[in-house]
Amino acid sequence: MSDEGREHNRQERVPSRRRTRFPGISTRAYEHPADRSALVALRKLSGFDTVFKALSGLLPERSLRLLFLSDSVRVSDQQFAHLNDMLRDACYILDLEKVPPMYVNQDPQPNAMCIGLDEPIIVVTTGLVELLDEEEMRAVVGHEVGHALSGHAVYRTILLFLTNLAVRVAWIPLGSIAIMAIVTALREWFRKSELSADRAGLLVGQDVRASMRGLMKIAGGNHLHEMNVDAFLKQAEEYEESGDLRDSVLKILNVLPRTHPFATVRAAELKKWAESRDYQRIMDGHYPRRTDDGDTSVSDSFRESATHYANEVRNSKDPLMKLVSDLAGGAGDLGDRVRRGFGGFTGSSSPRNGAKGGSSSDSKEGSGSKDSDSPKDEPPTDTPPRDED
Repeated sequence: MSDEGREHNRQERVPSRRRTRFPGISTRAYEHPADRSALVALRKLSGFDTVFKALSGLLPERSLRLLFLSDSVRVSDQQFAHLNDMLRDACYILDLEKVPPMYVNQDPQPNAMCIGLDEPIIVVTTGLVELLDEEEMRAVVGHEVGHALSGHAVYRTILLFLTNLAVRVAWIPLGSIAIMAIVTALREWFRKSELSADRAGLLVGQDVRASMRGLMKIAGGNHLHEMNVDAFLKQAEEYEESGDLRDSVLKILNVLPRTHPFATVRAAELKKWAESRDYQRIMDGHYPRRTDDGDTSVSDSFRESATHYANEVRNSKDPLMKLVSDLAGGAGDLGDRVRRGFGGFTGSSSPRNGAKGGSSSDSKEGSGSKDSDSPKDEPPTDTPPRDED
């Protein structure tokens, strides 16, 4: 085919509607406060780049590049051309000058990732390509380009390496504990970075319903006619509000092994941001520029992150967060609130008037009672939940 024919075919694949472009946009515009403060602090550390470059000799980055080159399909004008158009479009919208290489890997599990130290690589699985429609996939490609622009690929590669290393040194008690402590901290940061990348995906696709559908399909498969975005978002509300303190603890235990937040949580967080003034200001062209990144204050970023978490705790409907908020405000009796938070342990409907330490009869009654509603929840299994972009 002639060059003119290829260009004509490429132009036919250009999206039917124009999208707003963000020249010189700083990643600070869309990064989650907790993600942003961590990245600013890391970038300000003296010698940080040197340390990570030294680690690059231990990391199998070259091996990964050769593996994808030899055993996956590289996206180009000749292969998966529609993905190539989305990739270039995403880089154009977010003003990422160098388009990262992208590969399609044969794997029925829907997944995508952006890894690499010197240069980011984007990998999507066939399961994801077959699951999503064009606009949903555009949001995912934008998500991964957001990772590349924010420099997340470096830290994700480190996380993958340390996770594998922890498995290899599991027989060394102290070594395993030390590495897993770092892995746990990195996972907490990376869960927040996923929320940042979801926002980048929305800036690229500029279709919040498509972003919601993509997350819903990742959770429930390719049965769109059987699902509803609004009902899916209701699940996120129920997840946050339902249960007592036992459920709050179980939520924490369930999420600790994961690198990604749960799909319903991601959808709710993205919807909240899409309806915020911050998002609208970006769409109107008012956003921080990369040229000002060097003047970013670490203390200001941490202060913003702390303010965000304080607001999250204050506004959360989760039983544990409500308890923390109430205690911070000096409200109520701690013991009584904890007992009620766990559904009650004494079997009595209310404390007796005037009893501070409890009478002897109260003690016998409390010690002898058996609560039929006592927790029967089993701890989470060791099977790691699947993590998808």
